Amino acid sequence: MNFTLSTSAGDLDLLGEITGGGNYDALLPDTAVLELFGIPCRCLSLSRLIQVKRALGRPKDLDAIAELEAIKEEQDS
Repeated sequence: MNFTLSTSAGDLDLLGEITGGGNYDALLPDTAVLELFGIPCRCLSLSRLIQVKRALGRPKDLDAIAELEAIKEEQDS
């Protein structure tokens, strides 16, 4: 259900399901539409992304949490 595409702008992960987050329908309420390169894309909220990364528990995800929490704190203030 998950695919990684190599594009001229870099790798693009397309995820049909996320461990600790569920499938598209379960994650949909925690998304926002952002325009990326002129294309509307649905992206997880920072709060939900942090939860999912914690649930995954991979070193690269755990390393990203501190930075994501700092961004969220700045947005909330």
